[in-house]
Amino acid sequence: MGVTANPTIGRRRLGAELRRLREVSGMTTQQVAARLLISQPKISLLENGRRPIKPRDVRDLCGLYGVRDQRRVDDLMQMAGESGQPGWWNAYDDIPYGAYIGLEAEAAAIRFYEPLVVPGLLQTPAYARAVIAGTIPHATAEQAATRLQVRMRRQDRLRAPGNPLRLWAVLDESVLWRVVGSREVMREQLKHLAHLSAQPHVTMQVLPHDAGAHPGVSGQFSLLEFADTTDVCVVYLERFTSDLYLEKRSDVGRYSGMHAHLQAQALSPEGTRHFIKETIRAYADPESCRDARALSLPSP
Repeated sequence: MGVTANPTIGRRRLGAELRRLREVSGMTTQQVAARLLISQPKISLLENGRRPIKPRDVRDLCGLYGVRDQRRVDDLMQMAGESGQPGWWNAYDDIPYGAYIGLEAEAAAIRFYEPLVVPGLLQTPAYARAVIAGTIPHATAEQAATRLQVRMRRQDRLRAPGNPLRLWAVLDESVLWRVVGSREVMREQLKHLAHLSAQPHVTMQVLPHDAGAHPGVSGQFSLLEFADTTDVCVVYLERFTSDLYLEKRSDVGRYSGMHAHLQAQALSPEGTRHFIKETIRAYADPESCRDARALSLPSP
């Protein structure tokens, strides 16, 4: 059985295997909790990969589930040991979304919709600095610097030689016109988007205002997909105090359909590049109208 150096993915894979073994044994999480004198929520957290698990706990669970293949037990215990190792992001203090970074670090592809600001993976340092300052006004200078450093390091996945992260980004038109930092910061950010949109592993589309109501009006979402077919796709919903992770097939299917609808309503990738270039020209001209309606929009 293979193992992974990514602790977040390792816990998810181990949890999924422990859930499968429990179901084969015919036991419920309540029964397991009662036999091992632990809480039922702990069993659920372990099976969902939300909590580290000790090799000793894996051994006890395998014994309870009747797993007699010692090599298999040893493999699972090894996975537990490796999944307990910290990821690179754990070296930074005050990073509340470490679970998401772990998933992002292992993802093969991410599809997302963003209605307000440029997503972190696509931000320039100056834009990211302004976003952090605006959205976390109580952060100290040290905390803001840490957030910026982590955000920039996450972008290494886009430059991974031979196997870069594949992105399909649908951005609301408001993202381009919300002045974050300054007009100059926005110009540089949009130039960066134009450059990224020409990369073969990045697909970028702008959803124009005149698209009207659409499936993304409820807010931002991301769909993370993994190369290993045993890993379930994850829907990530970023919230101010507590993020949400959805893994049910029905939820993943629903959000995948939403993203498909947004793709259909958005400008084509070619039209998006044209629109971004026109927006850059508007930012360069202090007298130009800031409203997107001043531009000659390409047809979706």
